[in-house]
Amino acid sequence: MTTTTKNSSNAPAYGAYVVRGDGESAFWHRVGSAWQHRDGNGLSINLAAMPVGGRIVLRAPREASDRDAR
Repeated sequence: MTTTTKNSSNAPAYGAYVVRGDGESAFWHRVGSAWQHRDGNGLSINLAAMPVGGRIVLRAPREASDRDAR
């Protein structure tokens, strides 16, 4: 069964981050990416590192204008 796909630009739908701590003092470290399945009923996650602690958070990429405004 091949339900995994990457969009035409190959850009991931989400970035995968390990987050330790809470609020403003939380430490975020990007560890991978996620792509939606063609049927929309799941994700394929590619991790470059396996976290030992913390939680994994998937976040949609920011628009370029949002990044520049920081």
